[in-house]
Amino acid sequence: MAKQKRNAALTKEKIITNAMLLFAQNGYDATTTDDIAKQADVNKAMIYYYYKNKSTLYAEVMSHVLDAIYQEIVAKEAQNPLKDLENFISTYASFCHKNPALPALLLRELSDSGAHLPQEMFANMRQLFGLLSKILAEGEEQNIFKNVEPMMIHFMIVGTINLLITTAPLRKIASELDAELNTCHECSIEKITEYIYEKIQLMLEVQQ
Repeated sequence: MAKQKRNAALTKEKIITNAMLLFAQNGYDATTTDDIAKQADVNKAMIYYYYKNKSTLYAEVMSHVLDAIYQEIVAKEAQNPLKDLENFISTYASFCHKNPALPALLLRELSDSGAHLPQEMFANMRQLFGLLSKILAEGEEQNIFKNVEPMMIHFMIVGTINLLITTAPLRKIASELDAELNTCHECSIEKITEYIYEKIQLMLEVQQ
């Protein structure tokens, strides 16, 4: 029984991972369950065994990663607004770095005005924003942060990371065409995380 559960978990993980890649690359409409089955090297019937239809799978794909990000941030809560802000940024950046299809999918959804945005995914996005808002509110209450606009800070963090991940190939090409152009194409995810955190901290932090 345990082996069957492990096999089921591995199969679902293969389906989700490969579906994410195809959705990000081709978009929701252009991606078929046949494509996903071939990419994941599973029987098409297996996809329908676990997921009712393509839209259900799409919802699971996005919710799977977004919820994992949320759970990891919560697990690392330090009850310190500065540390929690840094943790929020580093955790989101790390997940996007490991799952580059995620920021591509998020940007595609935004460009389509959420045309295929599943309710589960929207709930996960609100959940992450709510968590950041809580961190920033605690910082204001403790007189660590000032003049906080949660949504703008959220866009600065999430938007910057999403764009840096998805534009990596273009930034590399631009740098190769013009060596004097600093496109940060060799910046590590750790450096990106540190830079974003330092600039937002500097912008928000109350000078003692």
